[in-house]
Amino acid sequence: MCGIYGRISAAPIVPEALNRMRDLLSHRGPDDAGSWISTDGRIALAHRRLSIIDLSPAGHQPMAAPDARLVITYNGEIYNYRALRSELESVGLAFKGQSDTEVILAAYRRWGMQCVERLNGMFAFAIYDAGGADSPASVFLARDRAGEKPLYYSLGNGHFEFASELKAISAAPRIDAQAVNHYLALGYVPGDLSLLEGVRKLPPAHAARLELVNFKLDTWRYWQLPAHRPDANASVEDLADQAQALLIDSVKLRLQSDVPLGILLSGGLDSSLVVAAAARSSSTPIRTFTIAVPGSTLDESAHAAIVARHFDTDHHRLELGQSSLSVIDEIAPLVDEPLGDSSLLPAYALSRLTRRHVTVALGGDGGDELFGGYRDYPHALADQARFGWLPASAFRAAAALAARLPAGVRGRNRIASLKGGPLQQIIWGSPYFDVVLRRRILRSEYAELLGSAIDAPERGLLSLFAGGNGPVDRMTRTHFGSILPDDFLTKVDRASMAHGLEMRCPFLDHRLIEFCFSKVPDNWKVNGGETRRLQKHLARRMLPSTLDLNRKQGFSIPVDQWLRAEAPGRLAERFEALPDFICRDEVHALIHGLHAGRANGARLFSLLMLSIACVNMQTRSQ
Repeated sequence: MCGIYGRISAAPIVPEALNRMRDLLSHRGPDDAGSWISTDGRIALAHRRLSIIDLSPAGHQPMAAPDARLVITYNGEIYNYRALRSELESVGLAFKGQSDTEVILAAYRRWGMQCVERLNGMFAFAIYDAGGADSPASVFLARDRAGEKPLYYSLGNGHFEFASELKAISAAPRIDAQAVNHYLALGYVPGDLSLLEGVRKLPPAHAARLELVNFKLDTWRYWQLPAHRPDANASVEDLADQAQALLIDSVKLRLQSDVPLGILLSGGLDSSLVVAAAARSSSTPIRTFTIAVPGSTLDESAHAAIVARHFDTDHHRLELGQSSLSVIDEIAPLVDEPLGDSSLLPAYALSRLTRRHVTVALGGDGGDELFGGYRDYPHALADQARFGWLPASAFRAAAALAARLPAGVRGRNRIASLKGGPLQQIIWGSPYFDVVLRRRILRSEYAELLGSAIDAPERGLLSLFAGGNGPVDRMTRTHFGSILPDDFLTKVDRASMAHGLEMRCPFLDHRLIEFCFSKVPDNWKVNGGETRRLQKHLARRMLPSTLDLNRKQGFSIPVDQWLRAEAPGRLAERFEALPDFICRDEVHALIHGLHAGRANGARLFSLLMLSIACVNMQTRSQ
């Protein structure tokens, strides 16, 4: 896992300036640093390395092909690189080292831009191709299917720049107000948007090609979720057989490492299945790590211990200890694009503790989206069964009345989320700022300027929802294409890479993703009040019988309690750097409501992270 940076400019690139931008990503790659500049001085690639595969100098980046036509800078892991290497060797391509980076270069030489379709892994990379008689010079960029690894870029006036994090893009610190509208709605900046004007993200499962002769950038989607076409004749045993085989192979591939590796074991269904699959693939005891929070209801270490004993793992219980809002001050320097998900804080602390023992860790992210694990799903289905007969106008009227209530009033969000009917609660039920609250928190002139586009975040979710076939398929596709890459995987990447820890997600192997979305019927994901039906059937095969399979607990923090611990005046000072189009009177009203007992913690935390991001952008521009 690494940090990548690149620049193409009409003016010669100064090596010192290049290395300065590269080293803003040093936390992502503490083991090595490299840079490459073309002979004409206009094209530069740079890299910060966290050494995982092939620790020798043969894995150094940026890496050039033997004939110097191709140069790559790459962040990630290609888990099937050995199989690809064998295939490429069979057609005469030779290799000097043992790294997956060299395999990507050879794959591009052999298959061109279609090489990305052959890669099984998490990645973001850029390949400079000097071209030849048959093709002009270009830069090819790609990002993995699920969106585990980030890639930002800016293009304009003969200048192109890309990086693993927004902080390394040298754009003017002008806030993109449309991005802020999305952030207020969702708690993250989605898709190709970024917090800064003129900077974009390459979305998951997308590739891009920049033609250097005319600076034309083309982007395209190279992979998408398959259609939902389950086999009506497939038995649950058949489905479980396929899921088990895919999971075991995915975990086996992700156990490849030349540095210490472990598994984050919460004792929940997802991480426990990863441990079970790893135990079948490893000839030595697996190292597992559990975070304990003594005296807290968040402490799941007892459940993790059941799984660890059953599989005889080399188990480590790491105590997180009591935290407070001061953790925000510790993480603040790393915030560039804001993330409103407060579980970023315990994820950051978890990564710090785990990194003391291993360099690579496997986790359970993605299981909820693949197998139907969110409690939102049975709630929506139950509401549809009870109230689905009501006309759409009744839901809209009830939602409009509820939306008039102050933010944080008990029951407000629940009723307001029914605006589009029971099945669309995951779209209209934001824990942050719904459309009505955005019209309050945004200054009136800006809200008027947005006009009907103010509901663009919700319409984006609706487009994902419409791509499904059946209620559960629609809801899981919506989460897979939105909150998973733009919130959860972003959180994992930032928290882990802040400490030079590589996180791997076996449930996000594209073969397992494709199976779950195309072959598993809705009723084997959610049925009645039961979620994860197929996954639980698999767990009864693979996990100890004493483990509670119905327990569902996310790793969260008492954000309302933490924020109430600060005096209103001092808390208000934390929001002084918010953009001018945020109404300060509404921020103060949220603080007042919080201290009056309303549930405004998530909203205020998201604004706090936005304020920190604005401070950091202004500081870096000076």
